[in-house]
Amino acid sequence: MLDLNTFCPGKLVSAEEAISKIKRGSRVFIGTGCGEPQHLIRTLVNDTRLQDIMVYQMLSSTFAQYVDDPSFLRRFSLKLFFISSAMRKAAFEGKIDYIPTYLSQIPRLFSSQRIGLDVAMIQVSPPDKFGYCSLGVSVDITRSGMENAKLVIAQINPRMPRTWGDSFVHIDEIDYLVIKEEPLVEALPGAKDDEIARRIGLYISQLVDDGSTLQIGFGHLPYAILKYLDNKNDLGVHTQLITDGFLPLFEKKVITNKKKTLLPGKVVASLCMGSEKIYGFVDNNPMFYFRSSEFVNDPTVIARNDNLISISSALEVDLTGQVCSDSMGYLFYSGIGDQVDFLRGSAMSKGGFSIIALPSTAQNGKSSRIVPHLSEGAGVATTRGDVNFVITEYGIAELQGKSIYQRVIELAQIAHPKFREELIETAKKRHYIFSDQLAPIQDDLIFLEGYKYSFKLKSGKTVDFRPLLPSDEFAYRNFFYSLQEKTIYLRFFYKMKIFSHEVIQKQWASIDYRKNMSVIGLVQKGGHQEIIGIASYAMDEPERAEVAFVVREDYQGKGVASFLLDILEKIARENNYKGFSATVLRENPTMIHIFKKKYPNAKISASSGSDVQIIMDFADVKHDQIKEQK
Repeated sequence: MLDLNTFCPGKLVSAEEAISKIKRGSRVFIGTGCGEPQHLIRTLVNDTRLQDIMVYQMLSSTFAQYVDDPSFLRRFSLKLFFISSAMRKAAFEGKIDYIPTYLSQIPRLFSSQRIGLDVAMIQVSPPDKFGYCSLGVSVDITRSGMENAKLVIAQINPRMPRTWGDSFVHIDEIDYLVIKEEPLVEALPGAKDDEIARRIGLYISQLVDDGSTLQIGFGHLPYAILKYLDNKNDLGVHTQLITDGFLPLFEKKVITNKKKTLLPGKVVASLCMGSEKIYGFVDNNPMFYFRSSEFVNDPTVIARNDNLISISSALEVDLTGQVCSDSMGYLFYSGIGDQVDFLRGSAMSKGGFSIIALPSTAQNGKSSRIVPHLSEGAGVATTRGDVNFVITEYGIAELQGKSIYQRVIELAQIAHPKFREELIETAKKRHYIFSDQLAPIQDDLIFLEGYKYSFKLKSGKTVDFRPLLPSDEFAYRNFFYSLQEKTIYLRFFYKMKIFSHEVIQKQWASIDYRKNMSVIGLVQKGGHQEIIGIASYAMDEPERAEVAFVVREDYQGKGVASFLLDILEKIARENNYKGFSATVLRENPTMIHIFKKKYPNAKISASSGSDVQIIMDFADVKHDQIKEQK
């Protein structure tokens, strides 16, 4: 450490002396979160000379010790850009003021003097031999706050990590230095329902490909789901906040940043909040590149990362896709933060997209977080036009490019089962959906995750298989109209011309995912998947189900139908069926061949018409592709 007594003796003072330089009525900026200068804050509060002080801060902690004191509130006015959990009660009671703004724009509010600052109180690491200190775990809006204040007071704390990037501040830029060693503020999310986080993590993992670059938002849930990405490879990070949740992914080398297109090899961040363990990990670690929020949260900068996946949370999502993340009704709860910045940046990223993750219920299951409309007073942090994926513990809703009708079905499908019917009925009253629309089945369909498979064709293309869901109505319709007339005839036994909403509703009415099942095959086309095949079974008699298939012409003869048959048999066995039956037109020898290949002893009988009846027993199984390709 540089000898400050020799290098700048006039700047090295006690906290009391430094605080004495602050005038009454000053506008004071305080460093963010775990980087806040606790000793300076306590000294500020204890100086009874100071009156009418306006404080600007994001993620405040130490002031929470004072907000219930009436004398403190008479002397200090707190204006926060984000309401931390420690300050939530004070926010509900109207003891603090909240400034809603995007994180990327806060530095500009300071530099433009829209928010003028008289004093900045920051915390830094000890200076090196050249006189450079580090802002450590709090670069975010702290750098701009410091650069645009008339007076800068810094607490030098030997425990502050020295971080790489745009975090360095020369002591020439600081007016007064106060040496005080103390533990940094620690911030670890409280315990929540791990099973909900596990299930949400399972769905998020399905969307995150190897080599993606991640942004993880504020809150317990994004923190908790990180551990469910430990089976990925070469992930990158471009995010506002680094927490302990990342540590296992660093230790297992899941995060390598090798595939990043912007600053490859580097974790780009603005803040670090957590325990001493994560502080020790970022200390002097060249993997980390800390920059201001103006850079990290700029949507045009975010978009320079290909395959950028933004993962954030919300308090409520309404049936049209509007998201509330900063208030519970009229009560301000957190802040706009970085969500909108990253949703828009990920939308502009090549191959990128955003995920809003939230539990399906609140208040111990008493209320739904998927709601007909946002609560009275709730703010729309994210518009319906910005939302892509929404995930709860009951599944994935994809909203991008979808109509209100489709959004209602997608979101009702992932709501808690006990609220689905109510959501559908409300949507009908508002004319969002057809009056005959069936509500999604009220069962917990997590078991359907076991019915997802992939099959690699000889061409190298992969077909994904999963159960058909009500939200697939438009994709199912598009599939039907993509088929040739002969294919439709062979499947439906007549030249079916119209595949209407009413026809599809009849099919949904019969699917219970146990005794009656439909499975679809999907292939990637651009940024979405399209259906290329469907197979269904329905109860024919107590131990036998009738089965039917249709595969798009350009995927026929590639093993898709055989693989679908394997999937249906596996599901049917689990539901206590002993065999299948099928009715096939005589002029469809390909389908007859597929059945006979799998069930060599199948009984085939001709009717007086143009079709044949086939009876197949599961005990007569030739092979099982699923075991080879799941």
